[in-house]
Amino acid sequence: MRSPLLPVISFSLVAILIGLLTSPGFAATGNLLAGRRTLVLGDSITQDGRYVTFLEYYLHRLAPGSKADLISIGLSSETVSGLSEPGHPFPRPNALDRLSQALKSVKPQIVLACYGMNDGIYHPPSPERLAAYNAGLETLSQQVRAAGASLVLITPPVFDPGPIAQRLAPADAKVFGYQATYARYDDVLAEFAASALSRRQEGIAVIDLHRAMAAELVARRTAEPTFTFSPDGIHPGELGHLLIARVIARGIGLTPPESDLPTELERIKADPLFPLVRDRRALRSEAWLAFVGYTRGLVIKSASVTAAETVSARLQTQIEALAAASN
Repeated sequence: MRSPLLPVISFSLVAILIGLLTSPGFAATGNLLAGRRTLVLGDSITQDGRYVTFLEYYLHRLAPGSKADLISIGLSSETVSGLSEPGHPFPRPNALDRLSQALKSVKPQIVLACYGMNDGIYHPPSPERLAAYNAGLETLSQQVRAAGASLVLITPPVFDPGPIAQRLAPADAKVFGYQATYARYDDVLAEFAASALSRRQEGIAVIDLHRAMAAELVARRTAEPTFTFSPDGIHPGELGHLLIARVIARGIGLTPPESDLPTELERIKADPLFPLVRDRRALRSEAWLAFVGYTRGLVIKSASVTAAETVSARLQTQIEALAAASN
């Protein structure tokens, strides 16, 4: 399978966003998250929180008063496949182990889920690992549906081998894992993305982040050959998180600006609304992650989110007032 990061790709990001970010689960116009509580699930890229912050910022700036309510509880190292590579310091957390409690505690109407980066456990393509990923998505879908919520899958971001050439492993290596990643691991992620996209046939909404991000990376490297979204090959920096937020924003029915990513990032960070949104998102993520509970080497569980939600409500009042005054 040819990696989508190879420069032979000729499609444009605009074409991808028009052709691939629509599915039977999305309305043609409008904001899918308006008036709904949304649970955001994912691995360390989601736990980082920056793309969720940018997405919430766009919701306030582009759809003020929409009453979208996002609770993001991404967890580092997590998979939906239940797989964990030998040598990992602890068994990777399985999203399905906390899913029931998350649905019960948060009571979402929408679930945004972005998995895949860890699910191939940094090995070459494998029918068994693909089957485990598919089984995890199926269980995720069934449990979300049983809870009365709608699932929106987000295909995984790209793996960029360029910045970590020194710790890549060839296909015939004896050991693979986070510290010895298969050199063409993005082929695995492309396979996972295709599998997730096939679920559109079941009426599940899918946003194809992987292909959009790959296209943008190729486009940027025509002008800057060493450009990367992910300095460690896996975890995006600020521009990568902003791109992720833009792709998701378009997928849920918003129209974020088309300006150059660095220009847009500078504009957002200069907006007095942004730090309020960022601080509220971070506060709620930390509180709800512990309240739902998880196991990552150690078992973490808190008793309440009341204090955090009290502060969050005050921040939300300030955010709404500022958004209304400046929109």
